[in-house]
Amino acid sequence: MAVAISLAQVTLFSKPSILLHRNAIIGFSFPIPFSSSSAHKIQTHKWRQPVDSLLELGGVKIGRDDVVKDDPTNNVPDAIFLKLGMQLHRRDQHPIGILKNAIYDYFNANYSNKFDKLDDLCPIVSTKEKVYFLQNFDDVLVPPDHVSRSYNDTYYIDSQTVLRCHTSAHQAELLRRGHTHFLVTGDVYCRDFIDSTHYPVFHQMEGVRVFFPGDWETSGMDGTSYAAEDLKKCLDGLAQHLFGNVEMHWIDTYFPFTNPLFELEIYCQFSKDQLGVKFKPFSKYPPCYKDMSFWINESFTENNLCEVVRGVAGDLVQEVQLIDNFTNKKGMTSQCYQIAYRSMERSLTDEINELQWNVREQVQSKLKVVLR
Repeated sequence: MAVAISLAQVTLFSKPSILLHRNAIIGFSFPIPFSSSSAHKIQTHKWRQPVDSLLELGGVKIGRDDVVKDDPTNNVPDAIFLKLGMQLHRRDQHPIGILKNAIYDYFNANYSNKFDKLDDLCPIVSTKEKVYFLQNFDDVLVPPDHVSRSYNDTYYIDSQTVLRCHTSAHQAELLRRGHTHFLVTGDVYCRDFIDSTHYPVFHQMEGVRVFFPGDWETSGMDGTSYAAEDLKKCLDGLAQHLFGNVEMHWIDTYFPFTNPLFELEIYCQFSKDQLGVKFKPFSKYPPCYKDMSFWINESFTENNLCEVVRGVAGDLVQEVQLIDNFTNKKGMTSQCYQIAYRSMERSLTDEINELQWNVREQVQSKLKVVLR
């Protein structure tokens, strides 16, 4: 089993005052993604704190009207706004908080508290240059026509403001402020379909170190090679700190704001006599399946469908799966989706019938499809 733990990078600069010069010297960054979907499902009742309509994140007070706006470009539902106040990465007893602290321990032990640690940056960022917000796309060289900029993939508050898709949205601004070594952890948001491996909120940690000419001048290597070797050494050590003595493999990969870029794959050897262990579902209660068929239109997307279903059913919906698709002689396309409802706490009863009717009504009115 291969686990891609991280990536690495490099875009660097000779001194903090010219950090905006993308063709300057060398540096590296590495995001370490870890999903919160499964961790969110196993949290205890005491962690499920109510979220007020006014939140304070990163020293900024955020109200519902700041996120869920009456704006034609806004596609943030109430269900996503409510996730903003959870901040699972800041809870020391939550699996994500435990992992974050374990990574902190590694950097403290090996880099003498050299890295600044930021985990309270506001998740509302801009797509373009603004005075008070950071950049989610332009500063990390995401092309104007890239799919991640679409309303189908990203939560837009307005045409130029989004919920961050990655912690890299803070990278350029922190460099401008003079930070040369830092770790950024935060909740990030992405519109996606619904199944056991996808969730609209997950977590990411980003590490950045700035290299200056004096770092490699006596090494006999150029700046890029020096930074790449330093990065691999750092990640090798981090992987062993987190996972023990496991097999690791480096591969080349690509991001528009990262060059050169490497991914570290970690191979797990199952322990002796454990190969026969069967997968155990997150919930011991059975799922409840409901089907829904409709004629789609040109603007229909699965992500939009999943947002509507999640908006009605919340986390009771475990999966939305296309099970049938055909086009008639008139060129009209019909799709049938199966929705799996499942609870962590109890067996679901006839209440799902009413929930399904609400889903059908919302799908028809919001997506302008014709139910069959």
